[in-house]
Amino acid sequence: MPLHYGHVPVWLAERMAKLGLAVVENIVLDCGKDEVLRRLSDPFWFQSLGAVMGMDWHSSGITTSVMGALKRSVNPRSKELGIYICGGKGKYSKETPNELLKISESTGLDGDHLVRCSKLSAKVDNTAIQDGFHLYTHNFILSSSGNWAVVQQGMSDLTSTARRYHWHSEGLTSFVDDPHTFIYGQNTGRILNMADKLADGSRKGIMQIAGENPESMLKEISKLVMPTHHDVKAKDVDLKRLGAVLWLAHEKQPKDFEGLLMLQGLGPRTLQSLALVSEVIHGTPSRFTDPARFSFAHGGKDGHPFPVPTKVYDETIGVLQNAIYKAKLGQSEKNEAIKRLTQIAQRAENHFIPNANFDKVIQQERDNSWKYGGRTVMGKAKPPAQQQLKLF
Repeated sequence: MPLHYGHVPVWLAERMAKLGLAVVENIVLDCGKDEVLRRLSDPFWFQSLGAVMGMDWHSSGITTSVMGALKRSVNPRSKELGIYICGGKGKYSKETPNELLKISESTGLDGDHLVRCSKLSAKVDNTAIQDGFHLYTHNFILSSSGNWAVVQQGMSDLTSTARRYHWHSEGLTSFVDDPHTFIYGQNTGRILNMADKLADGSRKGIMQIAGENPESMLKEISKLVMPTHHDVKAKDVDLKRLGAVLWLAHEKQPKDFEGLLMLQGLGPRTLQSLALVSEVIHGTPSRFTDPARFSFAHGGKDGHPFPVPTKVYDETIGVLQNAIYKAKLGQSEKNEAIKRLTQIAQRAENHFIPNANFDKVIQQERDNSWKYGGRTVMGKAKPPAQQQLKLF
């Protein structure tokens, strides 16, 4: 992933925290707390979550901003949700052991064991795997059942890129025999990988071969590589999937299935965002192979594919929060309707042939951005200047 610097503006960070909490609450309600950990250990889902939150769809900043937003919003509700998020970027990563010990006091979990898991996962990715990427962020996500996930990221000054490492305790039998669920980054050639099960002999004879260059290659379970270009291109998106969502929201018209959705009052633009958020919550892993598609929910803070539509963003959050509130009261109709949105969109994909108007869709979003409260790190979107009538 290309390295991006700078801070997430407050107006976006606050919305990311609210949307992230709503997504986590929905998953916990439907599938349980441990499903949240499984999702976070999947790089395609993680990148899609960041994109739907309005972050730059291909940037390294998704890792730190998404985890930061989740930590701020989820931790105040940890006892209720059964999920605790520790660590962070830089100096905050060093607080992980203290945070885990404090959590263990209130939950009865084995704090010393959790601290050991946290430290080992960091040691493996920073030392046992010498791939030119040095860790600068470490997040340890824990459930009250004792399961955990790790999302950590390293950077390479040489290539100005970042690499993300995903761990999940489920099925983990060894910290040095292919322990990752995924490593997110481009194959950069030969590396020293002492966490590969094929390196068992090398580990046993490490003192004898320390000066050699092992031929072990990082096992590629799955590759997700972000391009260097900031703009979203048609080749980055599954046009059939995106086209079906846009068609449902803007051409089929919400009133045609308003009775089914029970989401009266939603305009087409909010329905578009809600359909993509619904897929992040309820979609299957195979649906996240093109994370760029999810940037069509709330754009990106760098203006690609279009400015963040803050009014639409707020309305989407409101719908999700209202549905969660009613579901807790036993009125699950709206929550079920949101779940059905992704099913409706997938059915619409059958025999759907997308038009060759990808660039026009983006341009239309940009032209209307001022109506939706569009914002980027450069400022607010402005309405087009009116042309003065010329008589001569």
